[in-house]
Amino acid sequence: MIDPKLLRDSPDLVRAAIAKKHLAVDLDAVLALDTAWRAAVQEVESLRGKQKAANTAMAALPKGSPEFQANVAEMKAVSAQVKEKETALKDTEEKWRHALLTVPNLPHASVPEGRTPEDNVIHALHGNHDEPRPHALPHWEIPGFDKLYDFPRGAKVTGAGFPFFIGDGARLVRALLNFFLEEDVRAGYTEVSPPILVNAASATATGQLPDKEGQMYETTPDRLFAVPTAEVPLTNFFRDEILEEAALPVKRCAYTPCFRREAGSYGKDVRGLNRVHQFDKVELLKWVHPSTSYDELEQLRDDAARLLQKLELPYRVLLMCGGDMGFGQAKKYDLEVWAAGQKRWLEVSSCSNFEAFQARRAQIRFRAKETGKPELVHTLNGSGLAVPRVLAALLENNLQADGRVRLPAALVPYFGKEFLSFS
Repeated sequence: MIDPKLLRDSPDLVRAAIAKKHLAVDLDAVLALDTAWRAAVQEVESLRGKQKAANTAMAALPKGSPEFQANVAEMKAVSAQVKEKETALKDTEEKWRHALLTVPNLPHASVPEGRTPEDNVIHALHGNHDEPRPHALPHWEIPGFDKLYDFPRGAKVTGAGFPFFIGDGARLVRALLNFFLEEDVRAGYTEVSPPILVNAASATATGQLPDKEGQMYETTPDRLFAVPTAEVPLTNFFRDEILEEAALPVKRCAYTPCFRREAGSYGKDVRGLNRVHQFDKVELLKWVHPSTSYDELEQLRDDAARLLQKLELPYRVLLMCGGDMGFGQAKKYDLEVWAAGQKRWLEVSSCSNFEAFQARRAQIRFRAKETGKPELVHTLNGSGLAVPRVLAALLENNLQADGRVRLPAALVPYFGKEFLSFS
């Protein structure tokens, strides 16, 4: 949530931010509700002041006197007014808060202009993605692929996009997750195993609600949501809490299965492991001091990139343009690996700075050492990493003439073998 004071004082700045993200928001309606809410607050406070003054006057009058009785009648009338206006205020405040949730975060000044993925800027390129790989195939065309990654039976049991991982296929996923977590812990993150169902308050705090209802799986009658990413439970760990300034930055990592409807996805980009409804991912999350948050974003991106380097995967870093960045982020980098069989880039991590946008919704603060007053932290998160597309790139880039897949040296201790075989 953006600062309401910023919205009041600098509406044109907020309009420009919305335009840079190419989002449709009725800002005039939000401003009108803000004005109505503040007027309602003032009216209620004025009536409460009148009520308090009448109480004070009554205390000085003899009980039973005509003046006392007149004040009693006035008090009853004022009390009825206060009750009526408080009910109206509550309704107006609810509408005002809901309207504020429709206003996106402001993009950082360094975010490039643009509307589509084609407008994103290549920030860095690592490895030689043009290196000849004569045996590369799209991973779903590798002979024996379906013996380790069974999509038809997953569709039978649950639905499309819920594959079975079998034998060494499952073992390789576990190896990747263990590798990711061990490397993240070495980089200073504390491992957490969070819940994989969250309530609506948690999803609202991180910006999934009211923006992404159609992408999440919801339970009934409890109205709990299967996590689309561990970002949601991790961020809410400190919801409604105040940290000490000396504790910042706090760095956590977590593995969870992730669940996404991926509504509207179709075509060649969703084949095989490219886009599934349930997948495994390790998330990196930081709560940081506002003065260091952009330095922390660069470090977060480097922490995710280091994993790809150790896996010997060519990758590129994109600085996302305003129109392709998302509702809540102030700045975002995407990391994409090269999949030689498909001859295309696959996103495996997004590293984002939300500044105080999530922290204001979740009321996550720190106590400033100088003033002793609570201030909002900045939150950052990134994938470290998502398994399916990393796995797809490993299978395609390292496919050998004999049909086996050579595994990078960093992964061998976790998998126990140098090659993955489909036979």
